[in-house]
Amino acid sequence: MHPTRTFPTGTGGPGAPGFAPRPGFGAGRPGFGARPGPASPGGGLLPPTEAAAPARPARPGQRGRGAPRYEKNKEVALKGYTPRAGAAQIPMGEVPITKSITVTEGISVKDLAEKLDVRGKDLIATLLMRGVMVTVNQSLDGELVKDVARQFGADATVISVEEQLENEAIEGLLEDTTGLVEVVRAPVVTIMGHVDHGKTSLLDAIRSTDVAGGEAGGITQHIGAYKVHVTKPDSPAFGREIVFLDTPGHEAFTRMRARGAKITDIVVIVVAADDGVMPQTLEAIDHARAAKVPIIVAVNKIDKPEADPSRVMNQLAARGVQATSMGGDTEFVEVSAKKRLNLDQLEEMICLVADVNEQKATPERPAVGTVIEAKLDRGRGAVASILVQNGTLRTGDSYIVGNTFGKVRAMFNDRGQEIKEAGPSTPVEILGLESIPDAGDTFLVMADRDKAKGIAQYRKMKEREAQLAKSSRVSLEGLAEQIKQAGVKDLNLILKGDVQGSVEVLADSLQRMSTEKVRVKVLHSGVGAITESDILLASASNAVVIGFNVRPDRKATEVSERENVEIRLHSIIYELQDQITKAMYGLLEPVFKENYAGRATVLNVFKITKVGQIAGCQVLDGLIKRENQVRVTRDGVEVWKGKIASLKRFKDDVSEVRQGVECGIDLAGFKDIKAGDVIEAFTTEKMADELGRNSAEAKKERDVAALKEAKDRENEVARAAADTAKNEAEAASV
Repeated sequence: MHPTRTFPTGTGGPGAPGFAPRPGFGAGRPGFGARPGPASPGGGLLPPTEAAAPARPARPGQRGRGAPRYEKNKEVALKGYTPRAGAAQIPMGEVPITKSITVTEGISVKDLAEKLDVRGKDLIATLLMRGVMVTVNQSLDGELVKDVARQFGADATVISVEEQLENEAIEGLLEDTTGLVEVVRAPVVTIMGHVDHGKTSLLDAIRSTDVAGGEAGGITQHIGAYKVHVTKPDSPAFGREIVFLDTPGHEAFTRMRARGAKITDIVVIVVAADDGVMPQTLEAIDHARAAKVPIIVAVNKIDKPEADPSRVMNQLAARGVQATSMGGDTEFVEVSAKKRLNLDQLEEMICLVADVNEQKATPERPAVGTVIEAKLDRGRGAVASILVQNGTLRTGDSYIVGNTFGKVRAMFNDRGQEIKEAGPSTPVEILGLESIPDAGDTFLVMADRDKAKGIAQYRKMKEREAQLAKSSRVSLEGLAEQIKQAGVKDLNLILKGDVQGSVEVLADSLQRMSTEKVRVKVLHSGVGAITESDILLASASNAVVIGFNVRPDRKATEVSERENVEIRLHSIIYELQDQITKAMYGLLEPVFKENYAGRATVLNVFKITKVGQIAGCQVLDGLIKRENQVRVTRDGVEVWKGKIASLKRFKDDVSEVRQGVECGIDLAGFKDIKAGDVIEAFTTEKMADELGRNSAEAKKERDVAALKEAKDRENEVARAAADTAKNEAEAASV
């Protein structure tokens, strides 16, 4: 019973009247000694007045019952607060740089704290003071990492995941090289040149296939990768392998050619002997030089009667590509893809140049490669063509590529046969991508799938942030440009293609077709068939859907008919560009041109009942017809413009009146005609407006003009300063 509990008869206890003693609570409990302190008679608890135990002395700092929770000292806030031991220590002001750290892109707060050797909560507090709300597992931006690291006295270098893995691989090789052997890999050769010079036909002749025959318009519009075995027994290169990359030659596919030159060991420039050096030939040479790879020139079509290989050699020599026979360092091989002439010589020359510039790889390390093309297959999902450049890729490997990741579910070689592993210099097609990567992205095998997923998500987030920042950024110059382009018509397009590389190039080339009066805007571009969502987006934005080597599915066709959305299907790039140009002309308002017909002067005005006023005129020059439009001028000022209601000669209606003849003209709706007015007849012709200059070229000209103006101002200031100095020197000498 509680010591303060009372009963109706008084203070309660075990012996209170009306209450029997509780069993087991007697004076002596078996096995229990007497408790210290005074006990009540009968072993019960005493009332607090009699049995209150002496109070223990309070510990220093301990508050008693009813005491205030803290000491109210107003001077604490005034004199500053000293943190207790273990509180977060956040650096304030400038901190000297004492160490350097290297971190990967998208590093988490926890990992950065470990690198900086600080507690996670201290780092979070520092970020909070900068207005950044994060958790320990959240990724940080590269610039933010550098700023925060500097605040903790560290100089941070942010590297990509590819660089980190490459560094780890190099460190691993330096530490332990057992079982890792470097081998000479097959050379990767890119075929480049002008459109229709026979690049794909030459490759077909080497591979004994017919790829060119199945391409739209007979021109290549993708990058293709193929592996070739030298099978001629008496050839010095017998048994060796060569990997060929075939690039498009059309001028729009510059980006593809640049990508092909970057991932190659040797560039073969194909030049038609009957056509000579052309613009894309020179561009291909520039790409090869920029990539610092050796060049072999294949002079094709030597079987034609008008072929002149020496002219090709002289043209290239004039541009710095000199044959070895003329004292240069570039090998020339004369071939014919159609007649299969000297193909073995070309293969041997490729192997010879490859031996001089020997390329090695380590098959035992995790695979590293580059995406050549990527597409969306109806039955297989996202599919990417990969060129394995180092290491060995196996089925089941987890990887990261650009801003996506995945696991190799299946792998096929260039002839469509399924394989389980692919060594260095092997082009393969892989399945198992989460989404479509960009062509040219680096492909990396990673042991930790979760880490690959995290990096891919971080990259996707950064890409989205960059796009949003680009679309929302407003400057004074941009605002002035928007005001200037207020009357510009927009041609909205939704572009779908068969492979990522083509879509990327087409979107860029179509947008560069914009002019001062019509702006081409690609609202959405993607890989795969035209879907219902594409049609709905086009309907909402008043856009035209362009399909390049793809077709709409059945549902999309039905929706397009219902929503009245136009779908244009193309398979050849120059036909697509022609159609877009025509569509741009169609957006322009028509221009009406006036053609002078004749002129008459009003001699007198006649009022006729039920008809109105008739102008009695004489034709001064030209010819006035009844269907002409006319304007009335009085003292050189136009007072009315309209049509002729009737044209009479005496009482007869006539269709036309010639110079020097008098006539009566009834002007429809104009009754204020006076003698002395001049009636001028004219016809209008509807004409298409001009598109104006290309926007990119106009901007380039403006930039050049602004740069020239700035230089002129700089020169004027320099001349003025020189004149002043000269005058001062002359004054001092006097």
